[in-house]
Amino acid sequence: MLALLAGGVAAVLLVVAGLVLAMVAALRHHTPAGRAAAGPSSRTLTTDAGGPATSLAPTAASSPDEIADAPMPSVPASASHPSALARQAPPPPVALPASTRMGPAGVPTGYPRTTAGALGQLAAIDGTALSSAGMIGVRDVIAGWAVPGGPTTSSWSVVTAMATLLDATQNTTDTVTASAPGPASSGQLVVVASPLMGLVKGSVPAAGSAAAGAPLEFVVACLDIELDVTVTSTARGAAGDCQRMVWAGRRWMIGAGPEPAAAPSVWPGTDLAYQVGYRDLRYAGIAGSPAPGAPGGDGPKGSLVVSGG
Repeated sequence: MLALLAGGVAAVLLVVAGLVLAMVAALRHHTPAGRAAAGPSSRTLTTDAGGPATSLAPTAASSPDEIADAPMPSVPASASHPSALARQAPPPPVALPASTRMGPAGVPTGYPRTTAGALGQLAAIDGTALSSAGMIGVRDVIAGWAVPGGPTTSSWSVVTAMATLLDATQNTTDTVTASAPGPASSGQLVVVASPLMGLVKGSVPAAGSAAAGAPLEFVVACLDIELDVTVTSTARGAAGDCQRMVWAGRRWMIGAGPEPAAAPSVWPGTDLAYQVGYRDLRYAGIAGSPAPGAPGGDGPKGSLVVSGG
């Protein structure tokens, strides 16, 4: 009986872990054709597991396409798994401003025309999309938050990730029920998506504004998102997401062009996460919507509940 129970628990864990890996892989959108891989300007980092991680030295790229297309640090797939947290003092966190109003598709907005404002807006977009629990919600978000020429309701990487997750859950209930002895599962899948770290890859000031602190018109903002997936047990992983953010009159939106080079998916708070450039995010709050979680409990995590049956 003990052997049967152990085998059932192991099968359930494999199912849940597979859901996490599927969603992480889907969020790591493909590098568009013609985009260069990390080249001679890269340097090598050492991960906790002893494997190599490639990180680019800073470049002087200033055009939106150069910033977006520049390769990001490459890390092994295992870097997205839960890992030991850094013991050394981390760099200062990024203080995200609070939103001031609600925008299309229920996404908080009103963030200032700064790099922190662009990061905060992307966190609100990704958080709202992932917490919508379905394709309609995700598509509503990108329809209201991408300018013409940007990601669409069929091409956005988060749309692909949600479709992958929902496809993977269709048979999860049957698998869990058949593998685990005891009462049948409720068939409920719970996913908590928390943007915990971020970085700014580069920015371009508004035309005619060259002074320090000038208003920005373009930012490549990147997030490192913790994903917690629960069926009868919980599996965890991390996924990175970078987007072109453009100032569109009164708010930040996702800009035109291919999605930027994929961000490294690294477990938040680890030495490697800081080495590739991520910093902790400190949330001031998002009015009218649960704020994504932040280290130290600065805000509750946003969760999505999906029925597996």
